[in-house]
Amino acid sequence: MPENHPLRPLRKMVDEALAEMSPRFTRLYAKRGRPSIPPEKLLRALLLQVVYTIRSERQLMEQLDYNLLYRWFVGLNMDDAMWDVTVFTKNRERLLKGNIAQVLFQKVVEQARAQDLLSDEHFTVDGTLIEAWAGQKSFQRKDAPPPPPEDGGSNPTVNFHGEKRSNQTHQSTSDPEAMLYKKSRGSESKLSYLGHVLMENRNGLVVDTRLTRATGTAERDAALEMAGRIPGGTRRVTLGGDKNYDTRDFVDKLREAAVTPHVAQNQQERRSSAIDQRTTQHPGYAISQKKRKRSESRRSSVGSKPSEDSARPGIEASAVSDGCSPSRRRLTIWFA
Repeated sequence: MPENHPLRPLRKMVDEALAEMSPRFTRLYAKRGRPSIPPEKLLRALLLQVVYTIRSERQLMEQLDYNLLYRWFVGLNMDDAMWDVTVFTKNRERLLKGNIAQVLFQKVVEQARAQDLLSDEHFTVDGTLIEAWAGQKSFQRKDAPPPPPEDGGSNPTVNFHGEKRSNQTHQSTSDPEAMLYKKSRGSESKLSYLGHVLMENRNGLVVDTRLTRATGTAERDAALEMAGRIPGGTRRVTLGGDKNYDTRDFVDKLREAAVTPHVAQNQQERRSSAIDQRTTQHPGYAISQKKRKRSESRRSSVGSKPSEDSARPGIEASAVSDGCSPSRRRLTIWFA
């Protein structure tokens, strides 16, 4: 194991956070019955899956079986038997339902804040499309079952040509919470969710995340909720974003909550931007627009429950539930 390998400092940060979470693990697991997968090892394995973009948990188990680097990071000995993928999946679902992913994320954010790596005045928000684990063939009408396919089989041919499909009339049979959505004009509509991140501008570290259903207002609703959790009360902060956030209602609500909107101007023939020269004339606006581009490489998909106590006034009415069941929340934690 090289001394300068990037997994070494990552393992140190993770171990420090997991040590503080030990009482939570004790409450989640029963003292009787068959021994389960240790939660610390399970979380380290999930983190490896994210860092190395391993496509499935089955592939993760295969690589943990022979990769000594992965075994060292997770905490497995060379001769330890590998877990069954079904057991791993069931333990992962139980662990994430206990809100453990969000707690681990917050512990790492606290480490960054203790080392004075986070800005407490300037932030950026961004959203990304997260494709659901559901195929287009599963998107069927709600009021009537589809006719049986002519060729049959486990993967029959389905012709959607000429059929009008929308979230009002259709629903996925394999993932009912997924919605048909496209991020921009001309792009393909997919069954998706929306992931949202709040990034501080000093070092580009993600400090808050959301996973929501893919609706037309989800990006702005999630941004308002995350802005409401920025500590500081009435102390004014800035929030950057792309053109999707340039709406009059969103900008007005931010200003009411002592948040200066530094979103990109969306100027078209049929509409005017909600951001005027009073904001764009300041040098800080140009800096926010430059910093916000870093958020595009730091998107994540952690779902978390809305805070009951907003850190900023004027945001409470805008905070909405993410609309996703706990089983749909995925663990993605960003370290720097």
